[in-house]
Amino acid sequence: MNFADRLTQLPSASHLAALHLLGADGQALATLENKPGQAGSLAVYAALAALYGGRITPAAASLGLEWYGEHVADAQAFPGKHPNIDRLLAWAGGIESFAVRTVAA
Repeated sequence: MNFADRLTQLPSASHLAALHLLGADGQALATLENKPGQAGSLAVYAALAALYGGRITPAAASLGLEWYGEHVADAQAFPGKHPNIDRLLAWAGGIESFAVRTVAA
């Protein structure tokens, strides 16, 4: 399934203004905003957090990579082009999990 089709199956993230990914110290490592260019990633990360108890675990990261579909190969070929996928690629192979804090719209 391609990414656009996958997005239609994920819960809406229209109720969110942003999502913060938190490190072990509770500080934001990254922020995804509900704006063009990030709204799809916001929906992916929000859905993963909902499925995995408010955290992005290695298993959640692996599932996220499946959801990004055709964009993963492009991210692997051009590191830095898709930072939200790059992050999942790194986290899928690790042992850490990262908390998610949402910001209501």
